[in-house]
Amino acid sequence: MQVSDVMTRNAECIRPDSTLQQAAERMRALDVGSLPVCEDDRLVGVLTDRDITVRCVADSHDPRRDTVRDAMTPYVYHCQEDNDVAEAAELMREKQVRRLPVLDHDHRLVGIIALGDLAVEEGGEPLAGHALEGISTPSSPIR
Repeated sequence: MQVSDVMTRNAECIRPDSTLQQAAERMRALDVGSLPVCEDDRLVGVLTDRDITVRCVADSHDPRRDTVRDAMTPYVYHCQEDNDVAEAAELMREKQVRRLPVLDHDHRLVGIIALGDLAVEEGGEPLAGHALEGISTPSSPIR
């Protein structure tokens, strides 16, 4: 089974020059915990609700003034739409991420695959469980 068979299509993006408040409002409206950050139709990062609530608050960012670029993670692990679902699950496990942006061969965002997408797919429970095991393993703090 390919990633394109289980991914969520038409993922909403946010621009890096949007404010953190605009990003939080969009997350609330979409009921999501992360947003891909895109510039000129290209993925340049990812912003999570945790980035906003933990990283930004801890660093005294002003959500009405500071931008997504100030808080986003600029390097994003991703997969391609024609990758095998098992490959995507293994990447999630290795990199300890619950969601992967999905790119086409022109490197444009076409969707998101999340741990939940694996879990609800028929026969996907072992893949999701294996990925979750790796995601849940404590990692060493970054110094």
